[in-house]
Amino acid sequence: MSNPSSKDKNHKHTKRRKASKSDSPSAQNDLIFGLHAIQAALDVPVSRIKEIWLADERQDARIDAIIKGAAKHSITIHKVPREELDNMIPDVQHQGSIAKCRPLEALNETDLFKLLDGLDELGEPAFLLILDGVQDPHNLGACMRTAEAAGAHAVIAPKDRASSLTHTALKVSSGAAERLPFIQITNLARVLRELQQYGVWLVGTSGESETTLFEADLKGPLAIILGAEGRGIRRLTRENCDQTVYIPMKGEAESLNVSVAAGVCLFEASRQRLQNSIR
Repeated sequence: MSNPSSKDKNHKHTKRRKASKSDSPSAQNDLIFGLHAIQAALDVPVSRIKEIWLADERQDARIDAIIKGAAKHSITIHKVPREELDNMIPDVQHQGSIAKCRPLEALNETDLFKLLDGLDELGEPAFLLILDGVQDPHNLGACMRTAEAAGAHAVIAPKDRASSLTHTALKVSSGAAERLPFIQITNLARVLRELQQYGVWLVGTSGESETTLFEADLKGPLAIILGAEGRGIRRLTRENCDQTVYIPMKGEAESLNVSVAAGVCLFEASRQRLQNSIR
């Protein structure tokens, strides 16, 4: 088995489509809620927030911080009864705060390979998380948060039969979705092969593997691939992996939640990469 850091990089790849209108998130996702999510959207040089609604009953330091942040971007604040917020997005814990935003920029395969080119110029090995069909927006948001915390450069997912960045995913990500690229692709198998041409080592998770996560070399250009809730990675995805690993577990649990598994895998990779960089 070759070392991922020594794989030959081939920067020739097929021509990729430009982003189209269909790449944009649906209109229902132009609202975000929760104090942390809104604050994160304000803590960027150019905020995508258009307007903010706050419950008139709330008067505290976190609300004051949002008001000050909105003022810096000349964003209108509406103080309204909590019931009005409940009607705007029913059945969520909005914490007395909702914001209307421009959609996050839709990123696709072209953006992915531009990112890899930029990392290569910096001499920094790619570190990617690929989610093969994760449909629960809570899990997607949690994976985004974990991936950013572990130092990943991007999260990649198929466009079809997988969650997009809904307002629930945005809230659960605790602001990570504002900072970490989320790239949706049309053909995962093709992109996996193209990543291999870039010298990215593809490590999939599978309970059928005979190699533990802690035995794998995760120090070079790397993409960790996790599958859908309950099903794992698909057969075609597994066939395109350079290596598969499993997380050794004690007790009666047969598997971990995908966001928990993402944390275990990403931080093991982060640990190895940190040790490698200080040698």
